[in-house]
This record gives sequence, structure tokens and C-alpha cells, in this order.
Amino acid sequence: MITQILDLHTHSKYSRACSKHLELPEIARTCETRGINIVSASDITHPRWFSHMKEWLIETKPGSGIYKIQETRYSHFNGHIPKTKFILGTEIACIKKHKDKTRRIHVLVFCPSLEVVEKLNTSLANDGFNLTADGRPILGMTVKTLLGYIKQIDERCHLIPAHAWTPWFGIFGSKGGYDSLEEAFDELAPEIFAIETGLSSDPLMNWHLSALDNITLISNSDAHSPAKLGREANIMQFASDDAITYDDIFDILKTQDKSRFLRTIEFYPEEGKYHMDGHRDCGISFHPDETSTHKGICPKCKKPLVIGVMNRVIELSDRTEEEAKEHGKLRIPYTSLVPLVEIIANTVQKGWATKTVQAIYNTMIAALGNEFHILMNVPLEDIEKVTTKHIATAIDRVRKGNIVIKPGYDGEFGVVKVFADDEDRGDVKQKALVGL
Repeated sequence: MITQILDLHTHSKYSRACSKHLELPEIARTCETRGINIVSASDITHPRWFSHMKEWLIETKPGSGIYKIQETRYSHFNGHIPKTKFILGTEIACIKKHKDKTRRIHVLVFCPSLEVVEKLNTSLANDGFNLTADGRPILGMTVKTLLGYIKQIDERCHLIPAHAWTPWFGIFGSKGGYDSLEEAFDELAPEIFAIETGLSSDPLMNWHLSALDNITLISNSDAHSPAKLGREANIMQFASDDAITYDDIFDILKTQDKSRFLRTIEFYPEEGKYHMDGHRDCGISFHPDETSTHKGICPKCKKPLVIGVMNRVIELSDRTEEEAKEHGKLRIPYTSLVPLVEIIANTVQKGWATKTVQAIYNTMIAALGNEFHILMNVPLEDIEKVTTKHIATAIDRVRKGNIVIKPGYDGEFGVVKVFADDEDRGDVKQKALVGL
């Protein structure tokens, strides 16, 4: 058996507000450093990105639906060839009035081959949709219409609602979302077998809704830069590397097979930028109880608060916290992590992009293996040998959930720290720099 980590929602440099470094060779290199084995090729509907994929990618074996870097491109990697595999998927924005309300819903669409992608893109272009403006295209159709559309292209195409709870673009979001999958998809609802929980919610929050008991919960990075790849991911198990196929991945998702879908890797949901209610311009962040006290109105500017994920989950839930935890014993488990650069940065009290933090990070990767391996598996004594006792302690704290969190709200990311601001870190700053 072989264990693989999958990130099924990323972007390319052709999506708005995304890094120019999001090209296939850099994505492949970064995924290997993180420990991501299979990643979404992203933005498959964009014409220039599609050409880029055709130049760089080839199927691992005919009909597998899993792609790898072509051997003709290996010269770009200076002798070390990433083993990263790719699956063909993209994010699409559906904006359309439906059931007396304008719906702005983001979904993930997956295709089984480059040939099917080309067929989909040709059909969309012929129907007048603009695919060149954004790697995340905006289509004037409902999510139900899009689901029927891709199934007509190929029955093996799949649709999964993206970041399901975010206020502005989630299928259950407070700003234009639905109260159920049945409301959104009507008779096609049985075709929806999974949702993406998003950065601002975790599986426990979703387990509060019995309506999602038969829906698989997946977690992905929605990365807008290489540095964010793998901030959330999925761990699956396959018979062998050669046995990994597009159809097998989606069979795992459809069946919620706990022997093959081992767990998801999560952000702490409080770190997501829509976890709590609030109004960023006024610096107001409220727990749902406080929002209720203020009748949903910002006490400073008197405008409506942006209702966050926690509030929306509470609104739709039909289980208590204890009932949700008990139900979760039947579901695919999860592990909450903090990215390694953030752990190092908080420990040495420097920015995550500084040379100091990057040098420590690179030293750890070179000595101990990929990031997920370090965060979840490497013994603390081995981490201490390579870095310092304080960094090993910080990773131990993350593993145990012993962290400090300030929740995000209204587009403002939350802050997760391993150490409180006034907590003694000893001489970690000096020790961490020795030999770097």
C-alpha cells in the first residue's frame, strides 16, 4: 500500500490575485517540498494555461487520468526531477439569479483527461463564455445547470462545491448561498457526493449537520501562491503508485471509504478569514452570540455585519457539539496543523518570508524530509538535533493543539501563534541562527 497526500484545489498565474510563480515546474517543486503527491493542475479552462499543460504534462499511463511532467521537460529541474502527479481540475464561479435570489457560487470541476478538458473548453467558448479573462472563469449559469453541462460533456466529469461556507461564494454562504444541496441542485443533488469545507470550517463544524452525513468532506489549499500549497489537504491510500487513477480517487470520495481515505489535514478554522462575524473596516469581530445581541448591525458604523462561517453553521445545524463529536467517530478523521514556516516564524519572532526563517526551514527540509513528514511524523528529538529545543517544543504544541488563536472575520485572516506574545522563548533566536 502507498499513502498519498492530495491538494485538489489550487490556482495558476492566470487567476486574478495569484502569484506569477504559479507555473507547473514551480508547483511540482513546491509540492515535493511540502509532501504533496497529487495536486490539481488548476485553471484548466484558461486557453493559455491549457496550452501550458499540454506542453508539460503526460499521463502516467494511458487512461489513468493522472498526469506527470514530461521527460522532455526534465532539463528544467537541474537533475532533480519532482515526482509530483497532477489531476485535471479547476475552480469556476457561477453567478445567476435562482429561486428569487442572485447566487454567486464557486465550485470545483474535474475532468478525466486533457481531451475532455479540450471538449469542455471548446463547448464553453462556442456558447459565448469568456475563458480568457480569468483562470477562475465566471459563468452566467446556476450550479445545477453547470453540473448538467459537464455531465453532457463526459459522465466522468465531477462537480464539488468549493469552500462551502464562505459568505460571498460558498454553497451555504450567508451572502447568496443555499440552505441545502437539494435547494441548489434539485433532482441532480444525488450527483453531489462531496463538499470542500474551506479554510474557515473544519469537519467537526460540518458534523453538526445531519444533512451532510452522506457527503464526503474534503480539504484543499485554494493556493494563490506556491507558499500556500498544501495548507489543507487529503490523505489517501492506494494499492500501489501504478494503481492510482482518476476514477479510483473519485470512487474513494463517493464511498467515504475510511480504509482508503485516511484523514484530512486542516487549518485551524479560526485562522480562516471568514470564521467569525464582523466588519473589518471598523475592526469589529463578533461571536455569533454577540452578533445576535447587536441584531446583526455593526455598533460603530450601523451597517450590517458580514455573517461568518461559525454563525452560518449554527443556523443550519441540528446537532449539539457533543452529538457532532460522537457522530464524527464514524466519519473520516482530521488533523489540524500550522504551516512549518509559521511555526518557525513565531518561535524566532521574525516574519515567515525573512531570510532567517527560510534558512531554518530549508535546513529542516534537507535534513528531515518534506514538511508534512516533519509536522506529523518526525520524532521531536530529531527535530531538536537539527534546530533547537524551542522549535521542537513548538511543533509538539501544534501536534497537541496547544496554541493561541485570534479568529478571522470579514476577509481578515485569523492569527494562530504557538507562543503567546509575552511568553518566554529563552535564547531560541540566537540558537536557531547558529550555522545558518
